Amino acid sequence: MMRFIMPIILITISITLFFVFANPIYNEISVLRGEVASYNEALDNSKALENERDKLTAKYNAINPENLTKIAKLLPENVDNIRLILEIEQIALPYGMVLKDVKYDTTDTGVATTGSAAIQGGGATKTSPKDYGIFDLSFSTTGTYNNFINFTKDLENNLRIVDMSSIIFSSNNIVSASSNPSSKTVSTEVYKYDFKIKTYWLKN
Repeated sequence: MMRFIMPIILITISITLFFVFANPIYNEISVLRGEVASYNEALDNSKALENERDKLTAKYNAINPENLTKIAKLLPENVDNIRLILEIEQIALPYGMVLKDVKYDTTDTGVATTGSAAIQGGGATKTSPKDYGIFDLSFSTTGTYNNFINFTKDLENNLRIVDMSSIIFSSNNIVSASSNPSSKTVSTEVYKYDFKIKTYWLKN
């Protein structure tokens, strides 16, 4: 009888020891293996992201720096309102058209708009879920109709994106001019033009 009881006792003790000592260790090892697998996966993903980053960096560095400058001007990463106004002044300069009553308003800038004695600040900042901000600019100038047409074309062909919201013009005065004292006096009509335009900037 004892011969049958002893093996049963030993088996019972073995099972008890397994559940008391071995099973928790086995469970802990399983958890650690799962964590190791998770870390290995994260490491693989990190290496894949690094490789993708290196590829994109190589592509970016391969772009002609001159083209990068053009892209930055086409859609800048900030409003850069003063630069835009100076660019428009340079476009208007060959036609003798001087910018006056310059006003601007920024949308989605996240910063306060500042002005100077010649430039009046705009209204309150607006918010939008778009990936780009909108810069509203208005100004007036005077010139002949032909100069107005040429100025408008140059403004549209400028590298920075500009949308004209509205143009209002009215008769300003008559300027008499003569290229030769013996020739007849030619009267050229000069108009006043009120521009409202929009341009854009890319959010980071």
